Amino acid sequence: MQNDFIRIQEQDFDLTTEVQALRKNDPRVGAVVTFVGTVRDMNDGSQVKGMTLEHYPGMTEKSLEEIIRQARGRWDLYKTLVIHRVGPLFPEDQIVLVAVTSAHRGEAFAA
Repeated sequence: MQNDFIRIQEQDFDLTTEVQALRKNDPRVGAVVTFVGTVRDMNDGSQVKGMTLEHYPGMTEKSLEEIIRQARGRWDLYKTLVIHRVGPLFPEDQIVLVAVTSAHRGEAFAA
């Protein structure tokens, strides 16, 4: 999966930088769609002060690879990127970035 990028990391990410890198040197791209998940300050009526996300190296990446494989089976995508943060996170922190590129917005949004 040379056009699929998965990163599990503690450090934050910069949306603009990641999108620019995903689009770089690929003139076929007509659409880039992103999703950024963040930590909320409330969950089920209770205040959230923070949380710690853990992962199992190898297992996490394998699960994300399978999700990407299924998406590629359904939609015509050029590149995919999933960044998932682990470790301590607090309200307003970014948790996850999912980004896809495609020739057309319909495919990218559907994915």
